Amino acid sequence: MILKETLLERLNQKLGITALNEMQKSVLDRFEKKRDIILISPTGSGKTIAFLLPVLQELDPACKEIQVLILVPSRELATQINAVSHAISSGYKINCCYGGQPVKTETKSLRQNPAILIGTPGRILDHIEHGRIDVESVKTLVLDEFDKCLESGFQEQMKSIIGHLSGIRKRILTSATQGDIPGFTGLRNPETIFFEKKEQDKKLSLFLVYSQERDKLKSLEMLLRNLPSEPVLIFCNHRESTERIGAFLSEQHIFNEILHGGMGQPDREKALCRFRNGSTNILISTDLSARGLDIPEIKHIIHYHLPINEEAFIHRNGRTARMFAAGNAYLLIESKENLPEYIENACPESFDLSPNVDRLELPPMNTLYISKGKKDKINKVDIVGFLIQKGELSKEDIGVIEIKDHYSYVAVNRKKINRTLRLIRKEKIKNMKSRYEIAR
Repeated sequence: MILKETLLERLNQKLGITALNEMQKSVLDRFEKKRDIILISPTGSGKTIAFLLPVLQELDPACKEIQVLILVPSRELATQINAVSHAISSGYKINCCYGGQPVKTETKSLRQNPAILIGTPGRILDHIEHGRIDVESVKTLVLDEFDKCLESGFQEQMKSIIGHLSGIRKRILTSATQGDIPGFTGLRNPETIFFEKKEQDKKLSLFLVYSQERDKLKSLEMLLRNLPSEPVLIFCNHRESTERIGAFLSEQHIFNEILHGGMGQPDREKALCRFRNGSTNILISTDLSARGLDIPEIKHIIHYHLPINEEAFIHRNGRTARMFAAGNAYLLIESKENLPEYIENACPESFDLSPNVDRLELPPMNTLYISKGKKDKINKVDIVGFLIQKGELSKEDIGVIEIKDHYSYVAVNRKKINRTLRLIRKEKIKNMKSRYEIAR
């Protein structure tokens, strides 16, 4: 399939992508053959772009019905796909639906059919059953991170949704691992595309870190102080553990963010934003962060708890050493803890902790909250101009900007943010009164 020039231009302009990788090219070629596709590819390999490009290419601009349905296992993945879709599409309505945001807001937006509907199974099924959307017109179904959907218990919802789709012509199923595909997916003689790292390309170093105490908090703190001041993702098995570890590190004046499924969507978005923009280098999370989230390349993975199985171990470690980069994974274990066979077979090296080392540095940025967003017609150029003119910042003092519907987050030089806040406190942005504060 030859991509339209407009799609190539928007890929370059909006996402900085100048060329497709081999996996993305392969999906484009297979899609043109009108066959269903199963794509097995690791996290970070570009699966979202791989299925979005052919989907966007085949949209009918004259059709006023829903043409594409994309089902995903998490809110974060839904919003990520939504953002990429809007960046590279042109003129098509795209809706994103998931639990955690008001049904009333979604219902109002769905009164005009989107060309592409993205969402979590529970919320999409709710809209179908209450007659808020008609999906009989859907021609293309994408089941993204399908294995994670099954793990999250969405099988019955997906089965019910697919039962309402009478006009599907094409199905794309993506997954990071290979497994049995239930019959309810309706895949017909699918072509499977494997895109896995070659063994020689993997640059993951695995280490064992022994804690002399059953409560590993002090050992974790020491490990963090022994590591370079680079992005670290700490994995736990329980929500309560993320909160406990986060509180402990905060008491030690170590900047961190936590992430788990029990948090409200605004808090989850804020945590991810602060991690992405350099306001903190440490994210403590459940396996929610193992895949599907839009977070930067991670240099260090710490398994505070041993993963529940080998598959979870693989997905966690997949957050580092991605696409030919090098990375490290550390297993923090109590001295009497038994290691699963799959970890022993990986032959981890021992990592010795030094109590006399402290390499932690203060994060270079902090996050400024502005109570205006997309719905207020605010864009990045407006924000940068405002902060330079009224906040007396230079371009170098301003980092990642994330604009949501009703508010925005801006990474600002940590040393200058307090002065900037004083300068802009009573200023209007784009002739609108706004609230400005540090996002905490």
